[in-house]
Amino acid sequence: MKPSEWLAREGRSVTPRLRLAALYGVIEGLLIIAQAGLIAWLVHQVVMAGASLNALLTPAIMLILVVLLRPVAQILRARVSIAASSTVRQRVRSRLIDHAETLGPAGLASRDTGETASQLTEQISALDGYYSRYRPQMTVAVVIPLAIAITAFTQDWIAALFLVVSAPLIPLFMALVGMGAERLNRDQFESVARLSGQFLDRVRGLTTLRLFGRVDDATDGILAGSDEYRQRSMRVLRVAFLSSAVLEFFASVAIAVIAIYIGFGLLGYIEFGPAPELTLFSGLFVLLLAPEFFQPLRTLAQHYHDRATALGAAELLMGFEAEGETAAQDRSETEAGGPTACGESLMRAAPAAGARTPDGHGGLRATDLKLERPGRGIVLEVPELVAEPGERVLIEGPSGTGKTTLLLALAGLLSPSTGDIRRPPLDQRTAWLGAPPFIASATLRENIRLGYPDASDDALEAAANRAGVIEFAERLPAGLDTGVGERGVGLSGGQAQRVALARAFVSPAPVILLDEPTAALDAETERYVLDGLSALATEGRITVIASHDRVLRDSAERRYQIRHARLEPVVDE
Repeated sequence: MKPSEWLAREGRSVTPRLRLAALYGVIEGLLIIAQAGLIAWLVHQVVMAGASLNALLTPAIMLILVVLLRPVAQILRARVSIAASSTVRQRVRSRLIDHAETLGPAGLASRDTGETASQLTEQISALDGYYSRYRPQMTVAVVIPLAIAITAFTQDWIAALFLVVSAPLIPLFMALVGMGAERLNRDQFESVARLSGQFLDRVRGLTTLRLFGRVDDATDGILAGSDEYRQRSMRVLRVAFLSSAVLEFFASVAIAVIAIYIGFGLLGYIEFGPAPELTLFSGLFVLLLAPEFFQPLRTLAQHYHDRATALGAAELLMGFEAEGETAAQDRSETEAGGPTACGESLMRAAPAAGARTPDGHGGLRATDLKLERPGRGIVLEVPELVAEPGERVLIEGPSGTGKTTLLLALAGLLSPSTGDIRRPPLDQRTAWLGAPPFIASATLRENIRLGYPDASDDALEAAANRAGVIEFAERLPAGLDTGVGERGVGLSGGQAQRVALARAFVSPAPVILLDEPTAALDAETERYVLDGLSALATEGRITVIASHDRVLRDSAERRYQIRHARLEPVVDE
């Protein structure tokens, strides 16, 4: 699909509103014609006919009404077109966010965070001008010049001919300029996306850069990227100013020719065609209409850059959308019986030797997995992993050996290249506790509720109490209703981990996946985590923990270790 086709597809749902906006623009243009006619008639009556004030009263009132109605039409057009553009952008943003959720942590790991944020904000915002200005103006740029040309033809066909002959020059230069503007805008978007990602990476690694004394090098890199973006922006501006200058030149020449023709015709120096019949009214009427004939075309030329900007953004957004659709298709194939089987297939699976399946709920089993990550190939092979209800399963291994990758696969966020994952058939929900835990800019209560949005207040407070959140929340101004995050109270690492643990308690998911739950915790918070893991096991939950912390070994019923990119069971002596 071409970017222009993608833009047309996205705009189909708001076509009625775009047509209404164009209608308001046409009405405004017709009011301009009426305004020019009334002004010319009043001047003619005063100068040539010597009309009285009483005879001029009605046309003057009509002129005032026309002048007042023009801004009304402009406001209505702007409101309708902006609403249509907002609808399109909201729908596109929602769909791309859904695609980002479909890609999951594994899919987004191969993308730069700053680039993704740029696409979801700046590039989607770049669609605004196309729908709110360019699309309605296309209709106005055809109807109004045609109406003015017909009106001018009724007064003087030679003047109308000048307008009609000069009109095609503007669309011609618009097309020539647009060929390069689209490419320049695409390059500009790519440059700002790279710069966003580069800046975010430097901010995230500022501590490391200071430790190794590379802050100046990082600063130079950001300055170089900023200078590249400046140069690309100036190229776009040069094209915009050059095209505007060319269009203004041809419009000015055409208006000047018409003015010279009307002036010499009124003075009697031109006796060809309808020139001898020119009056002050007809000559002034045509002369007032001449700039308005070119104005819709000039406005369209200005908004043509909005089209080029939208095309450049659409091409990049289509790439992100295609990644999300591919991931969604892979996931649907997986759920339909692809490489990761679940659901009823578990009920037909024979339990492993010595495996327990209390109450028929079944456990979690992965067999013959090969897990890949973009740019790294196969990072981990899993001959077999078994986790039964009530078990705490510990996956050990140094950093970078694939522990998180395995958790992503068990959560259904990463499709294995080969192999089979079978989850509890009665309830396949999975809870994830990452490291570091995510804390939203909301209240503590709302943060805990992320674990289970439908949880009651009593269940939520009970989970907060078990995780030790109540202990520090009581010292905050509003307790659990205290705002935290960027716009609220800051939480320490241990406090954030307790909030994440409370999410696990409030969640009804039978499978809990934890990534380094005890990393960098104080002794008190570590105790809360260990007690919480024991409580989850008592409830019959399956708890899979990825960590190299030795304190977790004694509490785990089953242990696995990653050696040479292969998961192996650990047999206690």
